Amino acid sequence: MTVSTSTESPAISAEEREALVEAVRDLLRRRGDSTAVRAAMSAPGRIDSSLWRTLCTEIGVAALAIPEQFGGAGASWVESAAVLEELGAALSPVPALGSALATGAILLAADDDASSRLLPALAAGERTAAVCWAGERGWQTPGVRAEAGLLSGTSHFVVDGESADVLLVLAAGPGTHVTLHEVAADADGVSVSPMPVLDPTRALSSVRFDEAASTAIPAPDDLATRLRALAWALLSAEQVGGAQRALDLTVDYTGSRKQFGRTIGSFQALKHRMADMYVSVETARSIARAAVAAIAADDPDADALATAAHVYCSDAYRRVAGEAIQLHGGIGITWEHDIQLYFKRAQATSQMFGAPHSAVAELARSLR
Repeated sequence: MTVSTSTESPAISAEEREALVEAVRDLLRRRGDSTAVRAAMSAPGRIDSSLWRTLCTEIGVAALAIPEQFGGAGASWVESAAVLEELGAALSPVPALGSALATGAILLAADDDASSRLLPALAAGERTAAVCWAGERGWQTPGVRAEAGLLSGTSHFVVDGESADVLLVLAAGPGTHVTLHEVAADADGVSVSPMPVLDPTRALSSVRFDEAASTAIPAPDDLATRLRALAWALLSAEQVGGAQRALDLTVDYTGSRKQFGRTIGSFQALKHRMADMYVSVETARSIARAAVAAIAADDPDADALATAAHVYCSDAYRRVAGEAIQLHGGIGITWEHDIQLYFKRAQATSQMFGAPHSAVAELARSLR
């Protein structure tokens, strides 16, 4: 028996999904404000561990995409993406994206033994996991090689690696084959090093393996391709949340800042710029949701839609955040104002799991 990677869940209604989103939004209003975000930047693991525990135990965000047979909620990636949109809006420094990718890798592997061993603790929030993947030049080639069950090499840009208990490693095998391995984060031969980051609200690390013993997880040959599509789709939802909040902050600021005796938001030229920002955000939301829905339904076009979402949403977030900086004026580039954090998140997320221009080039080659 294998685990289905389709997480479409007709049992989850639109009303229930909205209730989930509102629960997350309410928690973030109470415990995930700017002060909490900034405090987490220097906390152990560079995450808000208390907020993450509450998200897992009281709302069950880590369990959403996990089937009920493995202790999960049996919902779908659609619900996970809805939560990530809210977390992206608040720049919440919690390991939600890293946890979702690790869960996705296990589900895509479709191995009952690995799922039974790993997923229940991840669903309950008792353990966290991170995916080790990229080499020095990016995600096209894994930074780690596997030989006789031993892992050697370094994975770069590991999302939430500092706070993970379990590492899911995509390793290069013979030829171009990529294999999946499980290893404890504190195992012999494993060392995790924080990486300097542009975006201080997201912890990235490099993980070095020095002939570290691992447990191989049987996985399909297209694991890396499908995992990247999932990563881009979920990331695009998070980007939409950030872009929306950047727009909201800009509208609020221009509605209160006065020049020449008038609020600057009343000037027609600025209204036009904010209208363009709004169009970019809404278009990005549509593309992101289409990509996530395709992933959840195992649609044959899921990979192409995920690529489109990554390219468009990355550009939209950068564009909206850049306009927001301009419309905030001098205060926008000060450390005290949050808009600069959204600008940094926009720049950093656009390069995750492969730069947009590389994704476009790869898609063009596949269509020839």
